[in-house]
Amino acid sequence: MLSHGSGGSMMHNLIKDLFFNYFNNPLLNLANDSAIFPSFKGLTAFTTDSFVVDPIFFPGGDIGKLAVCGTINDLVAVGAQPYCLSAGFIIEEGFPLNDLETIVSSMATEAAKAGIFIVTGDTKVVEKGKCDKLFINTSGIGVLPGDKTRQPNPESIGAGDQIIITGCIGDHGMAVMAARNHLEGTINIQSDCAPLNLLLHGITENPGGIKCMRDPTRGGVASSLCELVKDKEFGITIHEDRIPVKPAVKGFCDMLGFDPLYVANEGKMLIFANKEKSEDIVARLKSHPLGREACCIGEVNRENHGKVVMKTAIGGTRVVGMLSGDQLPRIC
Repeated sequence: MLSHGSGGSMMHNLIKDLFFNYFNNPLLNLANDSAIFPSFKGLTAFTTDSFVVDPIFFPGGDIGKLAVCGTINDLVAVGAQPYCLSAGFIIEEGFPLNDLETIVSSMATEAAKAGIFIVTGDTKVVEKGKCDKLFINTSGIGVLPGDKTRQPNPESIGAGDQIIITGCIGDHGMAVMAARNHLEGTINIQSDCAPLNLLLHGITENPGGIKCMRDPTRGGVASSLCELVKDKEFGITIHEDRIPVKPAVKGFCDMLGFDPLYVANEGKMLIFANKEKSEDIVARLKSHPLGREACCIGEVNRENHGKVVMKTAIGGTRVVGMLSGDQLPRIC
């Protein structure tokens, strides 16, 4: 009800019984207007994201899991170890409390899995029709050990670097699309939504082989690569027959006319790695459950300046461009 966001006893009871109950930790439990925590040794990373996915429940996750994992992965992409998150909720009047509890429980589970705290937040309730069920905003803080020159950075990319993907692409976008069209029972695809700090922690702690990382969410792998190569003095070549795509995802993409390269991921990371260390990085990724399908899909070269080129499975080549619009709206 609107009263759950009014600042009165109903709102305070909601915060105490639901959010404090699930997000329970010493920093949050002080109930201050701001979370207070010690300063960190080294650099600090800060990111923010908003989540408006439709539908809010999909195979393999929900908007809450997505919010926590998405923000964690943005921190991981710059080499940071996530420390804490904020969570702001904009809730439509009439939204079921049972659904809200399911989502909050999901957020608490993912935060615990990743070893982080949700330390501060906000709750707003708007009139029915002024918001589509539930929107969540999360911000995250992480710690980068060492000096700036040792952190993953697009400026470090150079010819010969290998491009690694940590697993099969397109799972999240197609899982959401199946749920949106009520095809969950016939299309067996699960979102890859997952926090990647545990997969990548050991690798980013010894960053000598990693040049840059990107979280290929909206716009997929293709748009992330195009963004990195734009206006640069190097080019990128990827190999179609190396790109891992699950058969169910490929089939659903073919049916809808989508290219998996442009479909959102929520549990994968693109890694640019030194050629001499790339095989070791792939092997270490494969040793973790979230990285079993990790592989090298391409390399950086001195040709094709500012372009991504794909060598096709039949021996041809084609330029891979960035999306001009949104292939799948409200995917995260």
